[in-house]
Amino acid sequence: MSDDLYQQAIVDLARSADGAGRLEAPDGTAQGDSPLCGDRVRMDVKLDGGRILALAYDVKGCLLCRAAAAAIGRHAAGLDAAQLAAVRSEVAALLAGTEAEQPWPELGNFLPVRAHRNRHGCVLLPFDTLVAALDSAQRA
Repeated sequence: MSDDLYQQAIVDLARSADGAGRLEAPDGTAQGDSPLCGDRVRMDVKLDGGRILALAYDVKGCLLCRAAAAAIGRHAAGLDAAQLAAVRSEVAALLAGTEAEQPWPELGNFLPVRAHRNRHGCVLLPFDTLVAALDSAQRA
């Protein structure tokens, strides 16, 4: 385990598992898989007026993927699809090293991942999966 990549803040965030679990009768569900590293994320979402009322996730994957899902579990309630897409874009920009907002304080914990392009997908997979779950709910 690389100390520069897996700092204590990432470990603590992943261990918090905020939002982990499954929702009973979700409005939308999606599963995302990373063939590169084997991460698998399942997101359940309930909506109210197009906004996330509740979400839950199940991650079988690396520490970075679990930490990103926990950050989502802490902050995504109340967001609509456009707001979530904006947060996802900010995370991608942060990882790419461009100027980016950090709408959630925990996102700064992922700054060490910038130097590891092959791990960017681990952080983005939970965001992409939640976007897909929202799409699924809105089509239903």
